[in-house]
Amino acid sequence: MSRIIMLIPVGTDVGLTSVSLGVLRAMEHKRINVSFFKPIAQPRQDNQQQDLTTAILQASSTPQIPEPLSINEAEALICQGQEDTLLEQVVARSKAVTAGAEVTLIEGLVPTRQHPFADQLNARIADTLDAEIIFVIAACNDSPTHLKERIEVACAGYGGVTNPQISGVVINKVNAPVDAQGRTRPDLSDLFEHQGETSQPRMERLQALNASPIRVLGCVPWHEEMIATRVADVATHLKASIINEGDLQTRRIRKIVFCARSVPNMVEHFRPGALLVTTADRPDMIVSACLAAMNGIEIGALLLTGNGDLPLSVAGLCQQALDSGLPILSVPGNTWQTSLNLQNFGLETPADDAPRIELVSEYIATHIDKAWAESLTQGISRKRRMSPPAFRYELTELARKAAKKIILPEGDEPRTIKAAAICAERRIAECVLLGDQEKILRVAEQQGVTLGAGVTILDADTVREDYVARLVALRKDKGMTDIIAREKLQDSVWLGTMMLENDEVDGLVSGAVHTTANTIVPPFQVIKTAPDVSIVSSVFFMLLPDQVLVYGDCAINPDPTAEQLAEIAIQSADSAQAFGIEPRVAMISYSTGTSGQGADVEKVREATRLAKEKRPDLIIDGPLQYDAAIMENVAASKAPDSPVAGKATVFIFPDLNTGNTTYKAVQRSADLVSIGPMLQGMRKPVNDLSRGALVDDIVYTIALTAIQAKQADDTTRLTHPAAA
Repeated sequence: MSRIIMLIPVGTDVGLTSVSLGVLRAMEHKRINVSFFKPIAQPRQDNQQQDLTTAILQASSTPQIPEPLSINEAEALICQGQEDTLLEQVVARSKAVTAGAEVTLIEGLVPTRQHPFADQLNARIADTLDAEIIFVIAACNDSPTHLKERIEVACAGYGGVTNPQISGVVINKVNAPVDAQGRTRPDLSDLFEHQGETSQPRMERLQALNASPIRVLGCVPWHEEMIATRVADVATHLKASIINEGDLQTRRIRKIVFCARSVPNMVEHFRPGALLVTTADRPDMIVSACLAAMNGIEIGALLLTGNGDLPLSVAGLCQQALDSGLPILSVPGNTWQTSLNLQNFGLETPADDAPRIELVSEYIATHIDKAWAESLTQGISRKRRMSPPAFRYELTELARKAAKKIILPEGDEPRTIKAAAICAERRIAECVLLGDQEKILRVAEQQGVTLGAGVTILDADTVREDYVARLVALRKDKGMTDIIAREKLQDSVWLGTMMLENDEVDGLVSGAVHTTANTIVPPFQVIKTAPDVSIVSSVFFMLLPDQVLVYGDCAINPDPTAEQLAEIAIQSADSAQAFGIEPRVAMISYSTGTSGQGADVEKVREATRLAKEKRPDLIIDGPLQYDAAIMENVAASKAPDSPVAGKATVFIFPDLNTGNTTYKAVQRSADLVSIGPMLQGMRKPVNDLSRGALVDDIVYTIALTAIQAKQADDTTRLTHPAAA
């Protein structure tokens, strides 16, 4: 029977949708089979838009989130005295949602002037479904005493603090900038930068200050990134004319700056993500903003008031800024009218803004009590699929525990710099940026990135000579000389590899700029393979909507022999196991079982036999066609007795042509995230990036590398205790 938890908002503007997404993500981190149900929709903007949480989850969830009852239907039944009929419909709809789920999360209604019955209806729904109640409250700048009183008043409407149905409270928007009416005002954020507790508040301390019997299950500090909206959304709200589109769809607004003073007094506010608002008759301000953009500062957008256009003479001077992607908008009203209009801009996350939804989900999930989330399935024992959020969470947690140092030879590459800063902030790994220190710092400043503790900048020119003698000694038999060594060490990957060989760092990640060959050849020649390993291979972690699959080998070996294919299968199964994925290995071919013949099928059949012989503890089967390996209904007809068919988690392809083509076809056709390739079999971890890698791709590859380094240490400790 599913455990039902209901989130009930205490007041308006509590960030209910954000908290729902975060709680769902926290449960996914713990591999909980969770479903979501919104009993009654709460549309936005005068009933013109559907319920926000439902819209977001319907766009991203499998299976689909059911449609809630409409608020109009609910109001009609309440007005007709048929509240019991309404509740019966809620129960009927909930049955289909809770079936098969360990936990079902229900979102209540926000009390508003249009829906004054929300509190009473929330209580009736919670009682009818026997749901555990979690209140969601916005702390903003309330004192602990005032916050405690508000929570206890909310409990009073649900039987008081002794009601066993009440599980706790999630406190959102701690230290948020709010005005006198309690509305969140990011334009006032500067006034609150030094007030109260701006770092992540400790739930234990807040609980003690409140002295409340209601358990604090989450305490979420306000963060400007949570409301960083796209320029396109602001333009739509203002009904602005587009003078220069630029990066309208991708740039985000983190701060609003009204340029009312002279240029020297405004320059310090020209920061990444700023919306600069100025009158169209201020060419000095327009040119200054464009100069800032030309110097690498990614200003959010330039907004001209007074219905002005960009003068041709000024446009000519600013063409380079326009080409850099700076959006320029125009509105008819004056600056005062525009400021009032901006105050009315909704801060909620649009249903189609996937990056922001992901950020909100992960951010709030990290502030939900882990012990509470773990307790939700106590006593439940079952095999669980590893979901993509759970996999990413597992990576982060394991990397933190590993506490490794990773070198990034492409130290001045913008994405790499951002990734290093994120890894330091999340304590995923200590990153070493290799390159020219002055250039690295300049690029970081242009990106709005602060490189603090956890990131080391290493100037390549100051250390290169230290590794010449060692490289000559390692490659002397291959004709290496001092001259050749110095030439090789001009390449940052070679230099980083030598640092890895010398145990100064624990792993290496490259490939955002370099090719795969540039990245892996130096380690192949210097680091070499691990003991008792006959081949180096690779895997990709494919993040499907509801689970993570492992594909190997899709990057290294063009046409492995049966013996090599068996080794790749064993390596890939061990990698899956190491990252929390139960390995059920499918040896892929164009034939299933004994239905086909030919050299290619025989190679897969022989590789399957060898792998089973070497590792009888692993669940391996083949040859299997891809559909038989992944689809239960196909497996039932093609391989009914297979322990793998229909439920494979590790897919081993017979050659590089098949593997690389398949992973890219699946990734691009289904719009999936894939992490990798992760190299297997190296003595020390080295991993390659795609040159189109996103910042998050680099972050998770660094995490993978750190975890591999820890695993290598553990293996060394077990096999060579004296050396360890």
